[in-house]
Amino acid sequence: MALQWMILAYVVAAEAALAVVLTLPSPKAIKSRIVSLISLILQPSLFIIPFSAFQLLDIYWKNEHRLMCTGEICTASERDRYEKSIYKAQRNAVLCSAACILYWCIYRVCKYHKEIQTMEEVEKRYKEQ
Repeated sequence: MALQWMILAYVVAAEAALAVVLTLPSPKAIKSRIVSLISLILQPSLFIIPFSAFQLLDIYWKNEHRLMCTGEICTASERDRYEKSIYKAQRNAVLCSAACILYWCIYRVCKYHKEIQTMEEVEKRYKEQ
C-alpha cells in the first residue's frame, strides 16, 4: 500500500518542480522550448488524474468502513493507532488533491503561453501589413 503513495509523492514533487520551472522568468526562446517540452510530457502524465481519483475513492471507502475507537472500551494503543490512520488518510487526501491541482496549473500555464504566442504572431502579421 505504501508504494502507491510513494509514487504519488514523487509525482507531486515532479509536478511542483515543473511548475516552478514554468513560472521562472527566462528569455523568450528558452521559455518556448521549455513550454513545448512540458506540453509533450503532459499528455502521458494525464494518468495521475484517474489514479488520484481512485485513491481518493479508496480513502473515502476506508473512512466509511473504519472501526470507530471513541469509547472507553479502546485502549490507549488502539486509540493512537486509530488517530494515526486518520492522519495518514488526511495526508493522502491532500496529496491526491495536490497532484490534480498541480497538473491543472501546469496545463493552464502551458496553454496560456501558447495562446500568448499565437496572439503575438497575429499581432506581428498585422504590423507587417
